[in-house]
Amino acid sequence: MTAGSDGKPSPEPLRRPGPFHWLWYALGGGLPARNRTWVLYDTTTRTWVLRHLVRSAVQLAIPIGLVLLLVPGEFWIRGMAALGGILLALFFSVAYMVETTENRVKRAGYPAGTAEATRDRESRKRDVLDSQRRRAAAARRADRYRSRQGR
Repeated sequence: MTAGSDGKPSPEPLRRPGPFHWLWYALGGGLPARNRTWVLYDTTTRTWVLRHLVRSAVQLAIPIGLVLLLVPGEFWIRGMAALGGILLALFFSVAYMVETTENRVKRAGYPAGTAEATRDRESRKRDVLDSQRRRAAAARRADRYRSRQGR
C-alpha cells in the first residue's frame, strides 16, 4: 500500500509504467490513471532528486543529439555548445525541481502540495527513526562502558 493524498494508506496498488509510458512521462507527458500512485512515489521517494535529474537528462537527449549531429562545424565546437546547453538546462531544472514535481503529481490527480507534504511527512518519520537509533546506540555504548568499569 502507498500513501494517499491525505497521508493515509491508499488502497491503490503501486504500478510502474512500462518503458514506453515511462519515456513519455520523462518527456513531460502524463501517465494513465492506474499509475497515479507510482507518480506520487516517484516524486516523493528518498531518491526523488536523482529521479528528477534522470528525467531531465532524458529530455535533454534529443536536442543535444540534434545539435551534435546536425549543426555544421567542428565537433569540439558543437560539443562545447551542447555542454553549455546541458549545464544551463540542469541549472533551471534544479531551480524549478519542486514546482516541476508538484505539477506532475497534480496532473496525476492529487491536490497541489501533495508531493511536498508527503516528502515532509516521510522526512519527519526518518528523523524520528534516526533519533531512536542514535539513542539506542548511545545506550548500548553506555552499557558497554559501565560493564568495563565494573571489572
